[in-house]
Amino acid sequence: MSAPPPTDVVKLLLVDDLPENLLALQALLRDDGLQMHCATSGEEALSLLLEHEFALALLDVQMPGMSGFDLAELIRGSSRTRQLPIVFVSAADRNQAYSFRGYENGAVDFLFKPLDAQAVKSKVRVFTELHAKSRALRRQLVELETARAEQQQLLDTLQRTQADLQRALKMRDEFMSMVTHELRTPLGVMALEVIMRRSRLDKGDLAWFSPERLQAMIDKDDRQVRSMTRLIEDMLDISRIQHGRLSIHPRRTDLGELAGRVVADFEPQYQQVGLTLSAQPGIVGEWDDSRIAQVLVNLLSNALRYGQGRPVHVEVGLTGDGFARLAVTDQGPGIPAEDQGRVFQQFERLPSTGKAPGMGLGLYISQQFVQAHRGRIGLHSEPGRGACFEALLPLTAA
Repeated sequence: MSAPPPTDVVKLLLVDDLPENLLALQALLRDDGLQMHCATSGEEALSLLLEHEFALALLDVQMPGMSGFDLAELIRGSSRTRQLPIVFVSAADRNQAYSFRGYENGAVDFLFKPLDAQAVKSKVRVFTELHAKSRALRRQLVELETARAEQQQLLDTLQRTQADLQRALKMRDEFMSMVTHELRTPLGVMALEVIMRRSRLDKGDLAWFSPERLQAMIDKDDRQVRSMTRLIEDMLDISRIQHGRLSIHPRRTDLGELAGRVVADFEPQYQQVGLTLSAQPGIVGEWDDSRIAQVLVNLLSNALRYGQGRPVHVEVGLTGDGFARLAVTDQGPGIPAEDQGRVFQQFERLPSTGKAPGMGLGLYISQQFVQAHRGRIGLHSEPGRGACFEALLPLTAA
């Protein structure tokens, strides 16, 4: 099988009903840069025109059946071949009416028999060079359009990158502002407590430090320290998540027992609200108990913060498809459907939450922890009917 011709080969269409005339033309125009296709009828020429792109057509005028003029009219009538230069080859007299008819049918020139070899070569060379330049120009236009498209793509990428950078800078500024605020509050409370206690000591008022008051001081200090520790841990977790360094260490864990320990730790904070737990016994899986405990801590903290002082219920069970289910349900204002996808984003705090404390990181971190266990976390809520956050965990190790 022969190799396909190179794409830069210039093709000529030669049409004459006499094979000897075609041979003579081929011999005359034989050149390494030209590829000649011959047809002995108008129908055969039309078939070749459908297969090839020609630089020039040399048409014999006086052919039986479809004449050269008829073929030229058909060539001009097709959008594919309308721009093809046509040179008529004729043995007729060079009268003006004959030439006019030829030009009217789309000819760009006439060659009269007997052919002048130099004139034929010269005219063919002109049209083939024009065709080569036209094709080169089209290639350049394609290359320019490709370059323009690539440049536009790069510009779009640059604009997106710039927008991402601006969002990142804005997020960083908001993050630093929130961190400063969240740390200032407990530090401010502790600083005031220190000033007050030092003042009492300076005055020698040791009676003021009664056992009950000391216990209250310790409890308050413990809450402030835990608040700051929690904030720092959240910041560290965010950094680990963003840098792909979040570690999970699964081990055999009883989910009901884990939930019981976390709920017991929260009972002092929920004394005025009410916190209940229902746990199906024997739900054991391969999980990182510290990470899953933090998920429950985050969900309970949110429920305490946004539950409007109403009872909260924790549930541990199994789903029909073999997942462990850990759910926290509050009786707060609920979350509209259009906002439910946003609550798991970083620093996201919905307008309906008002000015409640927090940085909007708990649910995002919880989602990352659950997904690291190949589980999923979701929200079921309607405005005015509370919210239920549930984590579904596979029983096997991540």
